[in-house]
Amino acid sequence: MATTVSCPACAKTTARDEELKKKLLNRLRRIEGQVRGIEAMIEDDAYCNDVLVQSAAVNAAVNAFNKELLACHIRGCVRRDLLEGKDEVVDELVATMQKLMK
Repeated sequence: MATTVSCPACAKTTARDEELKKKLLNRLRRIEGQVRGIEAMIEDDAYCNDVLVQSAAVNAAVNAFNKELLACHIRGCVRRDLLEGKDEVVDELVATMQKLMK
């Protein structure tokens, strides 16, 4: 008989209000557009420096997205979990910030 093992972390979700969700999705769509622009530049044999400048802009946009989402995470999820006595959220947050700062 096969047993199913579920991952507790996989069950985590975050309910976001529609305004925040729209804001985050719009940012991601702009980033997607920027990446598609870089793809077109490569296809068109654009000058390396011009591609690098656009790539840096994508990195900045992704960093801005991460800052926004991290702030929401801390104010919402982390705060909630700490108030509920779930101190392990601090270790999760530290690990996440270490990944973001690579």
